[in-house]
Amino acid sequence: MQQQARPPVPPFTEEMARQKVKMAQDAWNTRDPEKVSLAYTEDSEWRNRDEFFRGREEIVAFLKRKWERERDYRLEKNLWCFTENRIAVMFEYESRDAEGQWWRSHGNELWEFDGNGLMRRREASINDYRIEESDQRIF
Repeated sequence: MQQQARPPVPPFTEEMARQKVKMAQDAWNTRDPEKVSLAYTEDSEWRNRDEFFRGREEIVAFLKRKWERERDYRLEKNLWCFTENRIAVMFEYESRDAEGQWWRSHGNELWEFDGNGLMRRREASINDYRIEESDQRIF
């Protein structure tokens, strides 16, 4: 099945890479797993922390679990660098757990895209630490 293009498509310029990062940030901030999954190839490979999985169905399942745990999730992504079909980002997000404890998470992601602009590979390394509600900086 031919996958629909998701502009901007490689090869990326700096402006296109920044646009791709902003689009990802906006999609993830919807906290809509189905919508987010459409940016990835149907067989996309992921590493998120210590989890490894493949395909949109597993992406959706992962994101549902994630946003059940990480309440009031808000994310900021920033371009680190890019090449023709790869983008590296730094990110930070804040969320609270079921007990009301707020957390800040920092990380890096490595993205690889197919010719249609869909992400075929995502590698994410993330660290978390507790914060006070008054220390939030992402709204």
